[in-house]
Amino acid sequence: MNQLPQLPEKDLPPGRHLLLKEHLMTEIRQEQHHTTADAPARRRNRWLRPAIAAAAVAAAAAVTFTVLPSSGDSGRPAVSKQAVQLLEDIALAAEGADVPGDIRDDQFVYIQSKGAYTTQDNGTEKLAPVREREIWLSVDGSQWGLLEDDREGVGRMTLKPSGGSLEIGGKKVELPQRRDTGRETDYRALSTLPTDPDKMRDWLYRVSSEEVEEERPDKDNAAFVLFGDLIHESLMPPKVSAALYRAAAKIPGVEVVRNVKDSVGREGIAITRKSGGVREEQIFDAKTFTYLGEREVDENGKVTGVSAVLERTVVDKAGQRP
Repeated sequence: MNQLPQLPEKDLPPGRHLLLKEHLMTEIRQEQHHTTADAPARRRNRWLRPAIAAAAVAAAAAVTFTVLPSSGDSGRPAVSKQAVQLLEDIALAAEGADVPGDIRDDQFVYIQSKGAYTTQDNGTEKLAPVREREIWLSVDGSQWGLLEDDREGVGRMTLKPSGGSLEIGGKKVELPQRRDTGRETDYRALSTLPTDPDKMRDWLYRVSSEEVEEERPDKDNAAFVLFGDLIHESLMPPKVSAALYRAAAKIPGVEVVRNVKDSVGREGIAITRKSGGVREEQIFDAKTFTYLGEREVDENGKVTGVSAVLERTVVDKAGQRP
């Protein structure tokens, strides 16, 4: 995967962060995207969106987590014991998740979601109506993917693969080969990530801090943002997914918020971290611990973005629905 051009993130208006995040996982899989004739060209985004927005024993699995800030980190926020316990419950659920078996490289990860985001209307910000989004992502990153989004200005666009071949006019054209940068997020690449929580935490911090040190000095929040990006619009094997949740339990400042609703009204419990007065919430079912969606709340308590993942599976072709 190639690096993305920069975007002046600090100039983004409030409420745009989650909207950008929905396109985030699409953008990092390709150097450029190809829009269809009826879809306007879109502004490019960095991999990591702007910063927006623990020591305990997870008794359920009898796993010990060392999550206290290391020496020299006395200024970092405290770790929430409730968040550690909740993330362990979520990790256990992820380990037992029903992920399709025998996934082929020529297949596609299909994710259906619905979201609403703050927009400008005559100088006034308001939450837009909930719209549907569907995305088809190549399992190994080598096939053309597809995005269909009902929001104005998005529409339908094809997603450029990072390798493989394409037939044009009866001739086989080889596409640029993917580069192993450690930033690929197709299913095959994610399958190679560590299943050890400490190593996964190191990966989160290393990758999330690349090229953003000056813009995003809060490395803990950058790691949490990357965690949220991955669980929202990708698919990974159960053991890798569980390690990701246990790694998130090692990020200082992560807390729990209860009675949070996603964009379709499902109520759950959220893992959250506050930065710059803005709180990003990753929502889970309080009983089954399955992922529901995400929400963003500003410093005044106003919801500026909310979404819900309705389906996540594997299909044979881009554009095919389960």
